Amino acid sequence: MDPQGNVTRRGDRNQTDSLGSDKEIPKGLSVWTLDRRFGDRISAVPDTISHMFMNSIFTNGVRGEFNTTGNLGSPRENRIFIDRKSESRDFIFTNPYDFFITPVEDFRFTNTLSPFTKLTYNNCGDRTNGEDHFTAQFAVNAGKRIGAGFKFDYLYGRGYYSAQSTSHFNYTMYTSYLGDRYQAHLIATTNHQKIMENGGITSDMYITHPEAFNESYQTSEIPTMLERNWNRNDNQRIFFSQRYSLGFNRKVPMTPKEIEAKKFAMASEKEEAVRKAKEKAVKDAQKAGLDVNENDVEVAKSFGGRPQDAKIGERTTRVDSTTTDSLSSSGRIQVSSKAFADSLIAASKKAAEDTSWLKNEYVPVTSFIHTLDFNNYTRIYQAYQTPQDYYLDTFKADEKYAPDSIFDKTRHWSLRNTFAISLLEGFNKWAKAGLKVFATHDLRHFTLPDSAGVSSWNENSLTVGGQLVKTQGRTLHYNVTGEFGVLGKNLGEIHVDGGVDLNFPLFKDTMTLAATGFYHHERPAFYYRHYQSRHFWWDDEDMPFIDHIHAQGILNYQKTRTRLRVAYDIIKNHTYFAAGYNTSDQGRLYNSLVVRQASGAINLITAEVAQDFTFGPLNWESVLTFQKSTNKEALPLPSINVYTNLYLRFKIAHVLKCDFGADARFFTKYDAPEYVPAIGSFAVQANDEKVQIGNYPMINVYANFHLQHTRFFIMMSHINAGQGTRDYFLAPHYPLNGRVLRMGLSWNFYN
Repeated sequence: MDPQGNVTRRGDRNQTDSLGSDKEIPKGLSVWTLDRRFGDRISAVPDTISHMFMNSIFTNGVRGEFNTTGNLGSPRENRIFIDRKSESRDFIFTNPYDFFITPVEDFRFTNTLSPFTKLTYNNCGDRTNGEDHFTAQFAVNAGKRIGAGFKFDYLYGRGYYSAQSTSHFNYTMYTSYLGDRYQAHLIATTNHQKIMENGGITSDMYITHPEAFNESYQTSEIPTMLERNWNRNDNQRIFFSQRYSLGFNRKVPMTPKEIEAKKFAMASEKEEAVRKAKEKAVKDAQKAGLDVNENDVEVAKSFGGRPQDAKIGERTTRVDSTTTDSLSSSGRIQVSSKAFADSLIAASKKAAEDTSWLKNEYVPVTSFIHTLDFNNYTRIYQAYQTPQDYYLDTFKADEKYAPDSIFDKTRHWSLRNTFAISLLEGFNKWAKAGLKVFATHDLRHFTLPDSAGVSSWNENSLTVGGQLVKTQGRTLHYNVTGEFGVLGKNLGEIHVDGGVDLNFPLFKDTMTLAATGFYHHERPAFYYRHYQSRHFWWDDEDMPFIDHIHAQGILNYQKTRTRLRVAYDIIKNHTYFAAGYNTSDQGRLYNSLVVRQASGAINLITAEVAQDFTFGPLNWESVLTFQKSTNKEALPLPSINVYTNLYLRFKIAHVLKCDFGADARFFTKYDAPEYVPAIGSFAVQANDEKVQIGNYPMINVYANFHLQHTRFFIMMSHINAGQGTRDYFLAPHYPLNGRVLRMGLSWNFYN
């Protein structure tokens, strides 16, 4: 109790400081991707946008552009040929899982003013047949230079059809350092995919003509070709990119986000100064005989050199820079607080100096770059039970396993090092545009089973190349990169990639014309040249090189929300898998798989138009794609792909954003590639009588919401199931799920 009889709470901390108690923590999240070869940072958009969030859960793509075996996380292949990606040209078995595996060039690094957490979850069905996908992401900064975080991703699809479950796991840790002269990025990730293979249903008529059967079958009761068969892929990756730059400093204006961060730091400094002053005032008052603590002190918030008043209980403490500890005859306690006054004066001067909001920027004129990329892969195809005569050939019989069991295992690891020198555009008399020269060394190791145990291969290669790029200015930008194999297994390979874009004003908006293209002269991937397993086997080291010429033009006009894309491809020695089988009453038997190369050149024309309309709250978005292949035997593609989305956009109670509508996917019939479980990849149909899929619209109805930092949706997918022709297959013999109620949630935290 103080001398005036007030109760004191010694040791309590004031939970709401007098200065800054209502100060908002800045969010300030910026993200970027990384060029895999040079480590160049490319600005990206955070994954926090609500539009189309409901479709991000589908393995068959946001706009339904992928063929898939139907379940969540199942293998997939893009029907739009020019949009197909190949993350690993060497380990082809993980390519069908690009829905789950994130390539380095698509991984988002972060820089944030406050710790950021994002939790995403979507669900459908129940414990018997449902799907669950949970993702957790966390990002934090240690100062403005060091950013770090992790991503946890778990997917589990039980499957609506028999023996179809999927289970995927990913854990990724990353960090970045953005210094003036030295920058570095590190990704360490592990992936695991486990897929139960059912080989498709035994007869498509269970879906297309259920009336032909005496009994009515639930989806889980429809017979499938395989059971107790699994594909397992394990992958560990370490990617490290670093650069050291020589350059100079210059003054430039701060960005709005940097100004926000600076104001936050200044407010924190002032808050800390007040806290220290209060502690000093309490100590001085206690020396004068008062029983007080910080909760009994109120410090004026004005700044300057004038004496400040602090109220302690019923007494007033005079806080200035000159008085000493004493008790005056008037009863006022004079407390010395010179340090506090000095800190306020300094803070005031600093605030005045920072009003110009300029910063020092280091301009890297010349950079020395190194990237390291290490990958380790293991793939196992395991079967405890295989139908009699399911495979045409048996190349390896192991006495350890039963006649109908399989254990095919292959391993691959690779180590790639790239060294480069970069000259920044505009600052070198030798190169007005940006210029890079580089050399890359690859070491690759493969193992496959054989009759004697295990066979292994080692491949070394050395490639050199350069890049010319112009990114500055608003009108014209271009880039061209050339890489040439000079030693080892990649000797003779040529990769030339380029792009140019022209931006000019048109009717108070900007029209963008862009063109991209490449010429690739490359050896077929290792597993097209060599593969050894119990039922599939081929060896052909002398396969001809593949030649692929691609040219693409893009027109984008934001005012009318129109995007046109036209592409032309010429592919010589196109390399692909071809699968064959015999059809019987027991299903598909005597399965075989071979590697083929198209003898002549394949010409492919692609044209795409995307158009969005808005009429008040009504929105209509559509994408129409046309493709024409001159060799449908080697490169089968649907002629037309369509996606359309019609929805109402409005707000509820002025805060809850809502998109309520329906979307549809459609493609014309074609001889779609088969999915081959024993190789875990898609293959063109080699039979005389081919199975066609397509000419069936798949319609979803949804309500998609956004409230502050939360996105959530409810959807009825494939609402038209059971209507029309019922040909709802996204791969031959693999039907799509029926009508399913789905829900999803994504929640962002800034703390």
